[in-house]
Amino acid sequence: MTIALDVQYAVQDADGEPPSTEALSSWVSAALNDRLDEAELTIRIVDVDEIQSLNRDYRHKDAPTNVLSFPFEAPPGVELPLLGDVIICAQVVRDEARAQGKAEIAHWAHMVVHGVLHLLGYDHLEDDEAEEMEALEVEILQQLGFADPYAEQAA
Repeated sequence: MTIALDVQYAVQDADGEPPSTEALSSWVSAALNDRLDEAELTIRIVDVDEIQSLNRDYRHKDAPTNVLSFPFEAPPGVELPLLGDVIICAQVVRDEARAQGKAEIAHWAHMVVHGVLHLLGYDHLEDDEAEEMEALEVEILQQLGFADPYAEQAA
């Protein structure tokens, strides 16, 4: 599988460093797991203002969030390996990890896997969709050596 990953660090985070491009790339690869022959996507690491603006403009929720995914929709008849964009807020991920008692790196991995699965068409709006997506996230994260992120929240 060939993956073209563009990582954009659009945040100056004085309280911690976002994961390296290499770490992000390994998590993307695990999420894609040979589901496609070729894939292109962008991961953009942003601040609270940018994620809140995107969340407000595209989801009509005027609040910061941890991750947003924007799948690419090619015009009819056009085939491209472009999956889309995953936008992750560094501060929200850090704050959630601390509040949930998780290792920050594990929460980052979860957000990347979660965002990439959205690009692949997975969703969690309905209970059965949520169960399928969460089970896949747990499986991928465990393959990467991370604990079940949903079990940790309940602990």
